[in-house]
Amino acid sequence: MSTDSQAAVLLVDRDPGLARDIMGFLEARGYEVEWVDDGEKAYNRLDSRVFDALITELNIHRVNGMRLMAVAKDRNPEICVVLITEYPDIELAIEAMRQGAYDFQTKPLNLAKLEAVIQRGLGHQRLVLEQFELKRRLDEQYSLGKLVGKSRQMVRVYDDVRQIAPTRATVLIQGETGVGKDLIAQAIHNNSPRRDAPFVKLNCASISESLVESELFGHVAGAFTGATQTRVGRFELADKGTLFLDEAGELSPALQAKLLRVLEHQQFERLGDSKTKTVDVRLIAATNRPLEAMVEAGQFRNDLYYRLRVVLINVPSLRTRREDIPLLVDHFVREACAANDRSIDGITRNAVDMLMRYDWPGNVRELKNIIEGMVIMARGGRPLDVHDVPEHIRRVSTPQVGEIRIPAGARMSEVERIVIGETMKVCGYNKEACATTLGIGLRTLYRKIKEYDIR
Repeated sequence: MSTDSQAAVLLVDRDPGLARDIMGFLEARGYEVEWVDDGEKAYNRLDSRVFDALITELNIHRVNGMRLMAVAKDRNPEICVVLITEYPDIELAIEAMRQGAYDFQTKPLNLAKLEAVIQRGLGHQRLVLEQFELKRRLDEQYSLGKLVGKSRQMVRVYDDVRQIAPTRATVLIQGETGVGKDLIAQAIHNNSPRRDAPFVKLNCASISESLVESELFGHVAGAFTGATQTRVGRFELADKGTLFLDEAGELSPALQAKLLRVLEHQQFERLGDSKTKTVDVRLIAATNRPLEAMVEAGQFRNDLYYRLRVVLINVPSLRTRREDIPLLVDHFVREACAANDRSIDGITRNAVDMLMRYDWPGNVRELKNIIEGMVIMARGGRPLDVHDVPEHIRRVSTPQVGEIRIPAGARMSEVERIVIGETMKVCGYNKEACATTLGIGLRTLYRKIKEYDIR
């Protein structure tokens, strides 16, 4: 939310005289007020920026006030909405309040009362933001801040992290490439009693097989050709802390046996050395390969597999938790702006809808890279929009309409109403995408939506 002196208000009213009165009153008190005179224009403005308050006629032309309120709350759940009408209607007022309106006022308006309602709404938004900021700081303190998402699958992962972290248990994290297995490992470490000790990483797929053993256990000078000095391995570096072994499925059979010994006895020898070293290391392993299937195929040791998966965390792919994409997009836009010294005014709903229809084979990592590229290439100031989305994503993200059931004997007007309504749902209520999918003009679509009262 903006500060009070900069709170953004969208005013939707057909009466220019009343609009001037409201705008003059609120602007004199430090508000930023935009005025439009019909529902279609209001809908488009709500798509292009976030407002702190919406003041709208109930029976505004083209898109009525109740629908505008739903759209506004979808963009900003805490927005202060005031519905205004010519005549009092108790039942309608109750329904409006039930759906989230702050007030229902009849003309002529009491402008002082109107501002008091807006102040109450802004006060609530401040409280929500303060609570959100407190939670964000706590999450950063306990290192869950980089795990972004509110889907049921991710909430389960958060719960697992909090329950597992305080223990000494070895953890196996499974998931596709790019889902954020390293962030989960870091979160487990930072929520554990070992948080002040080292968190050491090794990606088994990023270095040659011949070097993995030296990286894990270290070596002494002369242990092999090129070993001119003693090197400390990752297990020693992680003593009293956590070792994160990424892509553990790439370990050779010989290394699997040595790793099992370390897990069982916390002891090993450097390459070329007969002196046994003892360490206290918690191991977190991750893999994008099906280790259980590899065990059955004889490609991975059965005893090591069960020693690694004392606790198992399955990380969902991004395409199975699409509801998290808007949160991730917002997070990555802000992160990319900060990292690249760019100023971007968010991202439009149409662009987010397009990103949500893409399958993201590279998961969260791919989304992060795409958003950073969009931020870098965008013209400053304006929100990111559909044309900023890379062409290969636009090409495969055209909404596909599934099967629609039409009752036998339905009138043609009813057929049109059903087809347009269902297509609007598929297109996420993006009118441009809906019109394109149906092969009709945007003006025709607006007329049909009004004619059939589609919401």
